[in-house]
Amino acid sequence: MGTETGFEIVHAVLSAEPISVEQAIAAVESDTAGAVVSFSGVVRNHDGGKQVSRLSYSAHPTAHQVMADVVAALVAEHSVPAGGADQQQPVRIWAAHRIGMLEIGDPALVCAVSAAHRGQAFAVCAELVDRIKAQVPIWKEQFFADGTVEWVGAGE
Repeated sequence: MGTETGFEIVHAVLSAEPISVEQAIAAVESDTAGAVVSFSGVVRNHDGGKQVSRLSYSAHPTAHQVMADVVAALVAEHSVPAGGADQQQPVRIWAAHRIGMLEIGDPALVCAVSAAHRGQAFAVCAELVDRIKAQVPIWKEQFFADGTVEWVGAGE
């Protein structure tokens, strides 16, 4: 991946394989990080008052590159000039979104951010999740218990 001033992108991918918050945390932890903030967005058993049995995520062919670009843009905006505070501790970022069929309880989006201080870790993780959900072209197909199916578009 890449390193910007004060940032290290450890992982930023779409994954057909299962992902977990534990693997994300392990990847960004370090002896110099004073804070590790993580997010796991999991498949729930309901939406809009209807019971969901499972769902599937489909990605546009450009989605892999968009995911990388979204994380890189976040890093570029948050990077501090060389010689700034806590340069010995880079902010480390891990992010993955599942594609394919998922069951109830499966993580669909996992992010983890480590930083010297909690404020920056919380801020970067929250913004990372929001940007991925808003900008990466992934569509969700929900399968309801009553046999109906609903598509939910990216960026809604």
